[in-house]
Amino acid sequence: MRLKNRIALITGAGRGIGRAIAEHYGREGAKVAVADLDLAGARQVADAIEAVGGTAMALAMDVTDEQAVDEGVKAVVERWGGLDIALANAGIQHIDPLHKLSYGNWSKVMSVHLDGAFLLTRAALNQMYAGGGGTMLYMGSVHSLEASPLKAPYVAAKHGMLGLCRAVAKEGAEHGVRSNIICPGFVRTPLVDKQIPEQARELGMSEEDVISKVMLKNTVDGEFTTLEDVSELAVHLAAFPSAAMTGQSIVVSHGWHMQ
Repeated sequence: MRLKNRIALITGAGRGIGRAIAEHYGREGAKVAVADLDLAGARQVADAIEAVGGTAMALAMDVTDEQAVDEGVKAVVERWGGLDIALANAGIQHIDPLHKLSYGNWSKVMSVHLDGAFLLTRAALNQMYAGGGGTMLYMGSVHSLEASPLKAPYVAAKHGMLGLCRAVAKEGAEHGVRSNIICPGFVRTPLVDKQIPEQARELGMSEEDVISKVMLKNTVDGEFTTLEDVSELAVHLAAFPSAAMTGQSIVVSHGWHMQ
C-alpha cells in the first residue's frame, strides 16, 4: 500500500473526481477525511471506504467559509493526530461569454476554486509545518495552462491555483512540504455533463458536436480522461518520496495539452 497510515483530507470529495480519489486513497491505506458541502454525500463516501476495510471520516465543509475550513482541518488532526496530505478539489463551473457574465457568477466560481484552495492551504500548512512536512495537492485543469471560450472565471481560477501551488512549493520547502497541481482534461463527471447542454445552447450546435468538436477535439484519440486516470496520478503524487517533484503541473488529458 502506497499511502499506508498517511492522513489525507480531500475537499469536494462527495462525488466525481474527489470521490474517486478518496476511495483510491482508502484502498492504498490512507486515513481519509472526506470533506464536502453535502454532508450526506461525504458520509456515503466515508462509509464506502470503511465497507472495504479502509478508515475514513466525513466532514461538512463549505470551502468558502474560513471557520468551516479551519475547524474541519482541526477535527482531522484531533481524531488522527496530524495531516500528511491535503487536496483542494472542490469546484464549480459557470458557462457564459464574458460580455454577459455577471460579477456574482464570476465571484462565486473564483471563491470556490481559488479562495477555497487558499483557505485549505493555510489551515493545512499550519499543521504540516508543525508536524515536519506534508503534501499539498490541487485539482487544476488543462484550463490551468490554456483557455477555452465561455469559461473565463473557471480558467482564471485554475490559473490562479497553479500560481498558489508554485508559491507553496517555494515557501513550504524549508518545512518539508511539497506541492503539485493535477491538470486533467475533460472527465465525465456531473460538472462536465452539466456543461454539455449549456455549451450546445450557447454555441448553437448539438451536444454530440460539443463532445467531439469542442471537448475532445484536441485529444490524440477522442477519449475522455477517466476518474481512474486522475485518481492514479493523485496517489502517485501523494506517495512521491522527495521534493524532486514539487511546484509542478502534471497534465492527464489524452494529449489535449502537451508541455
